[in-house]
Formats: sequence, C-alpha cells, structure tokens
Amino acid sequence: MKQTYRSRSAFVMAWLWLAFVAFNVYDLINKYTGKASMVALAVLAVLTVIVYVVALRPATVFTEHELVGRNPLRTVRVPWAAIDDVTVSHAISIHHGGGGGEGESGDGGVLRLWTPMSSARERAKAQRRGMPSQRRRGRFPTEPAVSRAEQAAQEALAGRTHADWVGDQIRERAEAARRRTGEQPVQVRTTWAYDAIAVAAAALALVIAAIIVP
Repeated sequence: MKQTYRSRSAFVMAWLWLAFVAFNVYDLINKYTGKASMVALAVLAVLTVIVYVVALRPATVFTEHELVGRNPLRTVRVPWAAIDDVTVSHAISIHHGGGGGEGESGDGGVLRLWTPMSSARERAKAQRRGMPSQRRRGRFPTEPAVSRAEQAAQEALAGRTHADWVGDQIRERAEAARRRTGEQPVQVRTTWAYDAIAVAAAALALVIAAIIVP
C-alpha cells in the first residue's frame, strides 16, 4: 500500500494554475493572432514547467519495500533497510549507505526530501500548541491542573511538525526492515526525472516556435 506525502497547498495551487493555463490556451488557439499568440503560449509553457517541477512533481512516497523521493529533477529509491539515519530540520534528510545510480549527484549518501517541509512559522506554531494553556480564574490567570499523562503529551507535541511525524514514520519502517531476518540492504537507485525533462522539452519547442514564427 502506497502512502504519498506532498505539500498540500502547493499541490492545490499547481492544479489551479493548470486550470488557468488550460483556459488561456483554449482562448489563444481560438483567437490565434500569429506571433503574439505564440509568444503568450511560450510564456505560459515556461511558467508551467516551473510550477510542475517545483509544486506538482515533488513527493515522498512510502511503498512496501522502499522510500521514493521525487525531487524536481531526480527520483531516488531508497530501500528501507538501507536507511541509516533520519534528521529533520526545515527538510527531512535521509542518510543511507547505498550507492548511486543514473544521475547520481555525489551527495555523500544523503537524500533531502522536498516534501514535507517545516517552516519556522509552522515550528513556532507547533511549539505554542505544545505549551500548557492558561485559564483565567477570578482576577488572576492561573495554570490549570493537568495530569502527568497530559503533561507528557504536551511535552511530546511541543515543537513537533508534520515533517517530524513523517521522519518518525521513516525511522520506524527502516528499523523494522533491518530487524527482518535475512533482509540485506540493496543498492539505492537514482534516476533523472524524465517527466520533468519531457515537459521542459515541450516548453523549449514552443519557445523556439515563438521565435521563428513571423
């Protein structure tokens, strides 16, 4: 069973942009005026490439056997048993012991996931959420009485974001994979994002056409 994590806001905005582009492409084709229409189509194409590789393509996918990191220009497949460590700051970094593959960038065995990420604002909000709330009793604010279980839950949530939670899920799956009898880490596979390259090539063709059309 696959689980996919991505930036929900970026994903929604990307699809809204695609709807906007589809409407404008229809209008430009329906009211074609020559070079001006071609230039407008080329500009839309270039902007769509940027939106696709930055907002639509990036995703972190959990499969039964591996973690798939889809970044703007590469896809990295890391078997769970090959994951050595996971660190979370503004982004999730996967430290792995596997080798490279096609398109290997020489990053020293570290895969930085594009999604989910945690901004400073999101982390500060999570920190406030984990702090004990105050109630006003009478004229002066006082600390509410909380049980030890509630206090432990608040401390556990303090400063934790969605990226921290996903990082924990990755650690748990990696540890479980390493504990399985007879499971050996296999090669990490890295390939170019051929879909992004195809979209960029189509946009380049439109740019060239806009230049040469009289």
